[in-house]
Amino acid sequence: MTRPTDVPASALLPRLAAELKSRSAVAPPEWASFVKTGVHKQRAPYDREWWYLRSASVLRKVYLKRAIGVMRLSAEYGGKRDRGSAPYHARQGSRAIVREIVQQLEKAGLLQPYQGRGRRVTAAGQKLLDGVSRDLLRSMAASRPELAKYL
Repeated sequence: MTRPTDVPASALLPRLAAELKSRSAVAPPEWASFVKTGVHKQRAPYDREWWYLRSASVLRKVYLKRAIGVMRLSAEYGGKRDRGSAPYHARQGSRAIVREIVQQLEKAGLLQPYQGRGRRVTAAGQKLLDGVSRDLLRSMAASRPELAKYL
């Protein structure tokens, strides 16, 4: 069985984002084109489709971490903040973005609450991730035969 850990995230996330967009599982809110992704960033993202890519990334991270909450997810998307002449300090990413994405993925039936400890992937979410990973690995195995053992 092919899992999301068997394929590189850089190849998996764009395909998963396209699948989420085609299923209408997530949609960017009105404010998504104006918002920064954290206090450590200078500007809003340039890519118009960044919401789908971030949603795919959140779904993958919840899959990998088993059960994770919004606070921990926002720390995963954080970075270091430039404070002028003072030393850099770590800052969290935007919790509003992560919270909205988690709520949308829950509404789509891909995530579910887990014992008051955050969210985890549902069977439908796992099926989606495994299916996209399997399709990606099949397309990669066509050019690299050594990957066929993972199918």
